[in-house]
Amino acid sequence: MFNLPNPQIGGPELFVLEFGDIVAYFSPYTAVLFAFALLFTVLVIVSRPERQVDIAFGGDAYYTKEVEPDLLRFQRFMAIACGLATLGAMVTGDVFNFTLFASMIGITNIGIVAAYRNRHVLNAAFQYGIVAMLATVPLFGGAAIVLSSTGTLSMWELFTAAVAVPLIAKAFLVLGVMGEGMAPFYIAKAEITRAQGAPFILMVHVSSLLLFLRVMEIVISM
Repeated sequence: MFNLPNPQIGGPELFVLEFGDIVAYFSPYTAVLFAFALLFTVLVIVSRPERQVDIAFGGDAYYTKEVEPDLLRFQRFMAIACGLATLGAMVTGDVFNFTLFASMIGITNIGIVAAYRNRHVLNAAFQYGIVAMLATVPLFGGAAIVLSSTGTLSMWELFTAAVAVPLIAKAFLVLGVMGEGMAPFYIAKAEITRAQGAPFILMVHVSSLLLFLRVMEIVISM
């Protein structure tokens, strides 16, 4: 154990796994986030996707949409990859690795939504893709500022470092996560929810929420 003083919201470390200078860890806070991410990842693996039902406005007519097996396999794969990236983001103790996992979440979220061949959904996925690409600039820029100002990217050292992390670096990390995690730009966009494949599409919202909660722990604790 590292005997790290309690971070402001993370709590004391429960488990530590070292990979050289990269340290993955569990605190009460990150353990809860990890458990939620793991639960939804397992649900994606074992569940069968629902068939989307459209109801005619002003009448009783409704019809179900047939989903091609190839699209569902691709969507399941992207949802599982999103879950694994979310798991990594919840336990990593390195700022740069956190930015890499956040970028992977953004890429897989695009894949989950873009698997549905609908003009409105694809248009929303294209717009979100632009936002996600732009978000990599403040995301990795924040990590670069952290490294240049403190000389380390290890969260363990940053939590106890005498040198304060610049506020602009923290703001960049939060802004980058907001873009990669789809919140708040497209989290309530109706076209996103039109994509078939529940619970696959739910990984978009779950990963966005957990990623934002994790980055808030990081910036508050540094």
